[in-house]
Amino acid sequence: MDNITQIPAGFIEQNTHFPSLINVLKDAFSDQDTMVPMRHHHDFPNPEVKEDSTLLLMPAWKPGKQAGVKIATVSPKNGQFNLPAIQGVYIYLDALKGGILGLLEAKSLTVKRTAAASALASQYLSRKNSNSLLMVGTGALAPNLILAHASVRPIKTVYIWGRDYSKAMGICEQLKNAPFHIQPIKAIEDKISEVDIISSATLSKTPLVLGKHLKPGQHVDLVGAYKVDMREADDETVTKAEVFVDTYQGGLKESGDIVIPLKSGVLKERDIKADLFELTSQKKHGRKNDVEITMFKSVGHALEDLAAATYYYKMFQNNR
Repeated sequence: MDNITQIPAGFIEQNTHFPSLINVLKDAFSDQDTMVPMRHHHDFPNPEVKEDSTLLLMPAWKPGKQAGVKIATVSPKNGQFNLPAIQGVYIYLDALKGGILGLLEAKSLTVKRTAAASALASQYLSRKNSNSLLMVGTGALAPNLILAHASVRPIKTVYIWGRDYSKAMGICEQLKNAPFHIQPIKAIEDKISEVDIISSATLSKTPLVLGKHLKPGQHVDLVGAYKVDMREADDETVTKAEVFVDTYQGGLKESGDIVIPLKSGVLKERDIKADLFELTSQKKHGRKNDVEITMFKSVGHALEDLAAATYYYKMFQNNR
């Protein structure tokens, strides 16, 4: 154990360059040489807070090169303990010999790669001149999604909404030196019809992004709602939009944003235009014109974790 590199959250936070990380993910999706089994997704009761927690096990291998597994817990009620909802560790392995090379703090790894995946999708799905963003949600993902989107599009104005207005104000303060104007809002409908990109990262069980507010040319990025009983966008959003997912493997099974409209018949599997494997390898195309509405649903994928872990591990080794 003495030879295992430990990469803390601070290193990941301070050494993320979103354009580089986005390119790492783009290469990983387009190469298609990473083997990724379906992740283990186990809900277990938490009587004290009257809400299930979830244990996630996410393995991936690049044969003869890298391997790893993320072990994470999601506890939605952790706010009352002043703890993040997502906690865990990434075990980075030598794929040839099987030894453990590194342990990476998983919450920071997850939020960085998740934000990078949304920005990667945005390169194919949002209009190139998109300059305004509405961020729905104020968790750890929110500032990362804002910065990642702003690294691929000329974002000049950001609005942020959360159930707790003070948290939205806190993120504005956190990003006050960023090269865009950012302000909190008290109602989603105040700005949702005006912006080019809407990014949502919440654990909501009822839709927050309503299709009746959407306008031609917008891009909707749905990152939260990781369980089948959670949902961030309503049926009208789904029917108005061209729908894309990060992967068919997880996207069709894990989130209510896709599962619920599939079950009701509002959405058919054949209506889903492409996933990130197809977009990055140019087997399928993203946005076709400036008037269509696009919707991207991300549930996360172990390929993203392995690619990001490799990125940070190599950087850590080079900085020693």
